[in-house]
Amino acid sequence: MTTRRGLLAGGVALAAGAAAYGVLGARPSVNLARATGFPRLQMPPLLDTSESGRFDVTAQSGTTSFIGGRATPTIGFNQPYLGPVVRVQKGPLQPKVANALSWPVSSHWHGLLVPGEHDGGPHLPIGPGSNWTPDMQIDQPPCTAFFHTHIHGRTAQDVYAGLAGVIHIVDGHDAERGLPETYGTDDLTLVIQDRRFAGDGRLAYANSMMDIMHGMTGDTILVNGQIGTAAHVPKGIVRLRIVNASNARIYSLRLSDSRPIHLIATDGGYLARPIALETLRMGPGERAEILVDFTSGHGVSLVSDGDPNQGIGGMMGRARGMLDGLTGARRFEVLPILVDERLPVAVAKIPDTIGGVAISLADFEIAKTRRFSLDMGMGGGMMGGFAINGDPFEMAVVNQRVRLGDTEKWVVSTTMLAHPFHIHGVSFQVVRENARDPLPESSGWKDTVVIDGETELLMRFTQPAGDRTPFMYHCHILEHEDGGMMGQFTVT
Repeated sequence: MTTRRGLLAGGVALAAGAAAYGVLGARPSVNLARATGFPRLQMPPLLDTSESGRFDVTAQSGTTSFIGGRATPTIGFNQPYLGPVVRVQKGPLQPKVANALSWPVSSHWHGLLVPGEHDGGPHLPIGPGSNWTPDMQIDQPPCTAFFHTHIHGRTAQDVYAGLAGVIHIVDGHDAERGLPETYGTDDLTLVIQDRRFAGDGRLAYANSMMDIMHGMTGDTILVNGQIGTAAHVPKGIVRLRIVNASNARIYSLRLSDSRPIHLIATDGGYLARPIALETLRMGPGERAEILVDFTSGHGVSLVSDGDPNQGIGGMMGRARGMLDGLTGARRFEVLPILVDERLPVAVAKIPDTIGGVAISLADFEIAKTRRFSLDMGMGGGMMGGFAINGDPFEMAVVNQRVRLGDTEKWVVSTTMLAHPFHIHGVSFQVVRENARDPLPESSGWKDTVVIDGETELLMRFTQPAGDRTPFMYHCHILEHEDGGMMGQFTVT
């Protein structure tokens, strides 16, 4: 059986065809009754900058007991593992990022539309004992964003060890939209990760050939840095802000009783109206906001099908994902969610409209079309390496130069594995995926999208970035990024 603490990377062995792939009976049963005895899921600490426009975070080391009280070395922002949720509004924002570690870190604001000098990429390291105080301006719609270290060559190991946090951009109008907004009650932030542990309970980061080629995946699910917890929610409509903070795992999320997931926002903000889904695919670095209806009083488990990149027998990507959806053979539990009728209910129905995404970039003149191939040599980083358009990342090389204010089409493709593709400094719209209309989870404003074949993106460049602090574009499987599947561009 595949569970949150078990063989996530396993599943049923593949032979020839779907019949040998797995059977429905191989799915783990979801027993919510046992979850009543689980510890209550804790939310990350909330830093609300709405009044001050300022916040401080410190990259620090510590120890965390994930399994059986056994401590393991970890790192985080303001705490031993992971970091806070930072709530911000439009206007001035003055973060202070300090580094109490013995090696350089950075703080990339993944999803924020800010100039290159404020982006926190690999050209903006914060040395040991130093701090970084960018004077930023936030001017974008409400959304859920992400921040993490981005030092080239060690992003993967440091994010795996815990150096990441969450940002909520808010505008104070969610009640008018009919959306839940009480932090930790009916508005939950879920930072989902998979991790691997040694027999003594220590967090294990491996660098075998397969771990580099596929990206580092684990056999244990963490939500907000916790194992074996249950969320408690009111008997009403609940918002889940989901962040895929895994190094490499692609999730295909669904609810255990087949009730719909109502997608209301993707990376860059709200959709025009909720979209009812059975399954929500999320690659590393992607964020999604969903509404779940608990007015029946019945709890549910958030579950996922297997990672389409973790195929055996040569079956990966779309084919693997389709078989997972049909058979459920590799399905596992992410988080049980229980109804607590003592909690106040603020929203009792799914809203009809939300009002996001007012602009279509298809109406703009396309200044240029660029093509990008996400390349893997045989053996991943061992032979041939990772690259984009045949070129591995070089800190001193600017790969693309873009004009400020231009709208461009980027066509991104891959022939090996599915790759979450992230672009700094812009929000884009997905217009085609494999010559078809985009998947629902690719709707709205995006900054990260899973490329599984060929995907067409439209983007308008509104933020400047010069040669000293260019923007990045890269695979967000962090081992691929560190291995060279990254490029950089200026906007002038």
